[in-house]
Amino acid sequence: MRRERKAVTRSLVIGVLVVAVTAVGFGLYWFQPWKLWQDETVEEALPETVATSAPPAAEARTPSSPARPRTLASGELISHEHATSGRAKLVQLADGSHVVRLENLDTSNGPDLRVWLTDAPVKEGKSGWHVFDDGEYVSLGKLKGNKGSQNYVLPDDVDPARYTSVSIWCDRFDVSFGAAELARA
Repeated sequence: MRRERKAVTRSLVIGVLVVAVTAVGFGLYWFQPWKLWQDETVEEALPETVATSAPPAAEARTPSSPARPRTLASGELISHEHATSGRAKLVQLADGSHVVRLENLDTSNGPDLRVWLTDAPVKEGKSGWHVFDDGEYVSLGKLKGNKGSQNYVLPDDVDPARYTSVSIWCDRFDVSFGAAELARA
């Protein structure tokens, strides 16, 4: 009788340990807390043209006045779920293609951060954390680094005039780390 009780107790303890280790493992995978202490800095120059776009049409240009990138809209990043600062710009390049440029970005790292171009208004505080997936948005790809200046190419079929904000979006938890309202230049 005593042996049976020891066997049941041992099985129960082993079962609880297996469940606990599995839960901790899943939690570590899902939240990836170590990323909060890992910074990744990316410093990219603003490109003159995007390599994936079609070649520009033949234009009459004088050598002294080449087409230059032009900022169409810009805005300061505000904090949402995590402290975020920097500037977001919508830039038209010399070949007519567009990029979203993040300058002097400083935010927390996270498990699945994306750069979204959206039509949502930027709201301060908690009321702004979850609005960006309510309307129309375009994911421009994974955030290259949580610090620095970097470029995100808009697909050719995206009309940049339809979008009014940029969000650093955590796809895993459906929350904005920070966002900028794009004021037209």
